[in-house]
Amino acid sequence: MSTQPKVINARPSIGSRFSYFYCRFKYYAAHLDSPFLLLVRLYWGWQFAQTGWGKLHNLPHVRDFFASLNIPAPGVMAPAIASLEFFGGILLIVGLASRLTGLLLACNMFVAYVASDREALSSILSNPGKFYVADPFTFLFASLIVLIFGAGYFSLDHYFAHRRKR
Repeated sequence: MSTQPKVINARPSIGSRFSYFYCRFKYYAAHLDSPFLLLVRLYWGWQFAQTGWGKLHNLPHVRDFFASLNIPAPGVMAPAIASLEFFGGILLIVGLASRLTGLLLACNMFVAYVASDREALSSILSNPGKFYVADPFTFLFASLIVLIFGAGYFSLDHYFAHRRKR
């Protein structure tokens, strides 16, 4: 047996340094999810609330528009959708019942695609540009973000869930 000590390379390889920095990047980037979700909720919650408020104050026009789109029971659906958008927007802003609200608002936006812009919806694969420039797209996208990722740390959902665990 040799009594010579093993020489250990003191410099880490490029791959291990990259791995280290990438792991650190992931660690810090993961802390951006709650602030991002807060910004999404605040901005799009406000947009939904404004849209719903406008519809609530002009229900006859909304009812007539829904009737022109052949939406069943426009007299019932107009105040229901206006209320969903207004109160759903407020719930998004405060982060309460966020996933349920995200689901309801996403369904609402999907129906908006079907009812008012079916051509854009049907071109989702053949002409995606037409799909994402349609009016409901950003509202649908924001609703899906909240549905999938939740409200984040800065929300009443997180506050109540944390209190329940105590």
